[in-house]
Amino acid sequence: MPSLRARSRDEQSQRILDAALALFSERGFEAVTMADVADAADVSRATVFNHFRSKQGLVDAITEQVLLAYRDMLDAALARADVPTPVLVRALFHHMATGIEETRRLQRGIFREIARLLLGFEEGGPAQRANEENQARVVKLLARGQERREIRGAESPERLASALGALANGTITEWLYDDDGDALRERMRAAAEILLSGCAADASAPRDAELPDLGPPRPWRFDP
Repeated sequence: MPSLRARSRDEQSQRILDAALALFSERGFEAVTMADVADAADVSRATVFNHFRSKQGLVDAITEQVLLAYRDMLDAALARADVPTPVLVRALFHHMATGIEETRRLQRGIFREIARLLLGFEEGGPAQRANEENQARVVKLLARGQERREIRGAESPERLASALGALANGTITEWLYDDDGDALRERMRAAAEILLSGCAADASAPRDAELPDLGPPRPWRFDP
């Protein structure tokens, strides 16, 4: 069991993260200083640096939390063995879009960091490990779909998982920097259908099937 001192430090760290999330969501990463975060968290600037060392350290911690939120979604999808795989894929795309639409400024910075991970610019950190664990869960979900013949087996689940990630991340990133004003949920719905049109079996669940609730991840659904 953690000591009282350790629990106090963890609570203080979370309070700083919550303050940073609120400020980044409101202003974007570039416009927020460590002093701003300290004021919002009601701690000294030195305390913020003691927990996170730098502004980039804060960004890395928030990126990890968002990736862990996605992990929770994937775990919820894997737990729903009663739901056809194509419906779970649609639900993943839908729930990602719903949370990101609520925190657009914050997510611009997050997805820049995720792009760095995917390109191999950041190696060995917690966010990279979380990203790799997420990819393994997507592979498991799609492999199960192939075993149940809901997903065609022409491609390996690893390649299908890479395609899913590239399509989701590309669609989200394009929307984050596009001022057309259309809903990300519509773009992600179309992206899911593009993926499924190439891999879902003919007898897969209909497009209008009810989507399961995969849960409200904390930072993904953060409401400043």
